[in-house]
Amino acid sequence: MEIFRYAENENGLSDNEIRLAVRESLKNRTIKHALLLPPDITRFYSGAGIITNAYYHFLTDAGAGVDVMPALGTHVAMTKEEASSMYGDIPFEKFIVHNWRTDVVKLGEVPKDYIMEITEGLWDSPVSVEINRLLMDPKYDLIVSVGQVVPHEVVGMANHAKNLFVGCGGSQMINSSHMVGAVYGMERMMGRDHTPVRKIFDYSFTHFLKERPILFALTVTTAPEDKIHMHGLFISEERSGFEAAVALAQKKNIDFVEHGIKKCVVYLTPKEFKSTWLGNKAVYRTRMAQVSGGELIILAPGIERFGEDPAVDVLIRKYGYRGRVKILEEFKKPENQDLRDNMGAAAHLIHGSSDGRFSITYAVRNISENEVRGVGYQAASYDEMIKKYNPEKLTYGYNTLPDGEEIYYIPNPALGLWINREKFEE
Repeated sequence: MEIFRYAENENGLSDNEIRLAVRESLKNRTIKHALLLPPDITRFYSGAGIITNAYYHFLTDAGAGVDVMPALGTHVAMTKEEASSMYGDIPFEKFIVHNWRTDVVKLGEVPKDYIMEITEGLWDSPVSVEINRLLMDPKYDLIVSVGQVVPHEVVGMANHAKNLFVGCGGSQMINSSHMVGAVYGMERMMGRDHTPVRKIFDYSFTHFLKERPILFALTVTTAPEDKIHMHGLFISEERSGFEAAVALAQKKNIDFVEHGIKKCVVYLTPKEFKSTWLGNKAVYRTRMAQVSGGELIILAPGIERFGEDPAVDVLIRKYGYRGRVKILEEFKKPENQDLRDNMGAAAHLIHGSSDGRFSITYAVRNISENEVRGVGYQAASYDEMIKKYNPEKLTYGYNTLPDGEEIYYIPNPALGLWINREKFEE
């Protein structure tokens, strides 16, 4: 199928251009029942909201029945207000909540030998392939997976089959894939396509979903001054659409800083970030730009918990963000079966630490500073911290404060990956 690709312009695509692309992708299709799989509110700046809305209306206007199942992964279900904010006037009763623990069916396994080959022997167990059972329902003659291609700490570049096997996947696939990424090393993968975790998803798609009527609608966006700019929209049934999006995202969403950052200040908008599970993008996405001995300050006015899932929240509070070596030690202890049963949480704890290379301070308002310190971070009052680091007065990139201090400010860590050019070129 043709890839619908639009100009890589700084201003982004207009709403009309986006809707035209959606309409064109439905030409010569007779659809009775469609299932839309957009990202949730944590990917608000993906531009997926308008795309999902356009598919819903074009399909329903043509007489098709349409269901919408946000690819929640392990995240909490969206509220009616969030759904309206992101997807517009789609009736809330059309939304289905994916439960990663109970709503899935096992399709097969990615074999142990293949896993050992792609991880260089670092992981020696097969990976169970699970997916929400609705994706296998024969009544759906079109499944549209909508999402943003952007650097990602687990898979390298987010989206395509990840939206299916993690966003709509089961606990075993989510846990195993995240642990594979953590053991292999996120700095070896972020911003790249053919990583071990991506190969797991590709294998799973090719062997178990290739016959399903799945169409991918992939975006590449930035959000200067909190406004979404969709630089590319790639609609295709083939992997080539994803590869084209990766190439554009590598240009738009990877920022090379000219020298290592000594103090990085990151702002987490309350609309997107209510947990450290999500907020730790501030850690993942900046760690390749931080100097050893540096400082990361996370301005987090909306953070109110650690995990998106209550059981995972308990694990984060129990084990904390103590570094890769410590978490792997805890993972191997016989008495810590709860951690082995939740490998995704173990991987997250590894990802969320700097391994002692730089300090991490969460400036919070809706969770106690003692709770933050209890999971291994430094803590500060948000209201006190913004007296010096006020998001309304800072500009993206390097800032020199009145006292002469230099900081690097990032208004949204979800939209990029930051790398020290000096270190990268070594």
